Amino acid sequence: MPDVATFEGEVVRKVAWRLMPFLTLGYFLASLDRVNVGFAALQMNGDIGLSSQAFGFGAGLFFVAYCFFAVPGNLIMQRVGARLWLSVTMIAWGVISAATACVQGPTSFAVLRFLLGIAEAGFFPGVIYYFTLWFPANHRSRMVAILMMALPVSSVVGSPVSAALLLSDGFMGLRGWHWLFIIEGLPAALIGLACALVLPRNIQSAGFLSPPQKAWLADALRESPTKGAVNSEIPLWRVLINKYVLVLTLIYIGGTSVTNALSLWQPQIIKTYALSTFHVGLLNSLPFALASLAMYLWASHSDRTGERPLHTALPLALAGVALICTTFVQGLAPMIGVLCVVIICASMIKGPFWAMATEALPSRLSAVAIGQINALNNLGVFGATWVIGAIRGATGSFTFAMLPIAALTLSACVAALWMGHRQRRPQQLAKA
Repeated sequence: MPDVATFEGEVVRKVAWRLMPFLTLGYFLASLDRVNVGFAALQMNGDIGLSSQAFGFGAGLFFVAYCFFAVPGNLIMQRVGARLWLSVTMIAWGVISAATACVQGPTSFAVLRFLLGIAEAGFFPGVIYYFTLWFPANHRSRMVAILMMALPVSSVVGSPVSAALLLSDGFMGLRGWHWLFIIEGLPAALIGLACALVLPRNIQSAGFLSPPQKAWLADALRESPTKGAVNSEIPLWRVLINKYVLVLTLIYIGGTSVTNALSLWQPQIIKTYALSTFHVGLLNSLPFALASLAMYLWASHSDRTGERPLHTALPLALAGVALICTTFVQGLAPMIGVLCVVIICASMIKGPFWAMATEALPSRLSAVAIGQINALNNLGVFGATWVIGAIRGATGSFTFAMLPIAALTLSACVAALWMGHRQRRPQQLAKA
């Protein structure tokens, strides 16, 4: 008879191998379809007459739509089931992303970005909630990190691929940015059709687990701790304005405003050094390649130690300082070095953060709270994306564009330390 640790490891491995490749591929495509507009802009902005301000506003509308539809999306998922809902979202965003090849000007660009945000809104918070139904708390940070490695990997793979697609300019009478949206958008719609074949409805329907394994997993999930969880008896509307949920939102904004905004703007930042599109693609992928490894190692350390707040706060502090340094550095190599530090550190928080958040929230309310965190976070990302464009448009350069984001990131660091202090006093959270 295997010991408990061996049995636990076997069950978690089986679940991970069944769920994680498919969900990570889906998130990879979601990230790719979200940020490939940053590369398309190298050709598209001139073709359809987009200024820096119009691009920043239109690209950012994705996050506004995401904000308003994340919570409703999670509520719908609870009613119709993960398989159907995740399938619908993937098919919808794949079609809309491919349709972005048809934009004719600022208005149509803004409309399609908004629609893309609606389509993608239900996917990520739905997956995070889905994790709470399959992975015990002491494994979630690592699983979230594996999932979120898709973000930097999408830039590692997507940057050179997008650059190559831009070079297909003129093929069949289409511009390179047309092909970029079509070829990178349609795969999401195709794999959305496979959800019902891959994702099980619940533990009891999981044919890849034996009866003893199903029983152990169900018991382990019931016993997963919630460290100072928000009182599960409060009404749902109060969860949405709960101060701890709002603090968690601020923390998450501190990291994602950096990675998402730079995913959109970094190709244009690198392009200011008069490089070819191909070389921009290669250099743009470097920070994200390093971040993908750092995310997993940092999350694994967080799981081993069981510590979340410091694993969230320390990277935020380093990212904030590095963002300030972008104002002073001169030359391509120093700028790439600083951007590497920024993106690596901002990416490292994601596993420990979501583990901290799901441990701080009771399972009955976690779907709504996770959706709310992700929703309000996207308003922050919209603000960061728009501010960079506004400062670039007003000053003609990116020199001071990162300072507002640096202030936000350092504020998130302080919030993470505060949250850690409160989690050590569970009676405080129980009264929230």
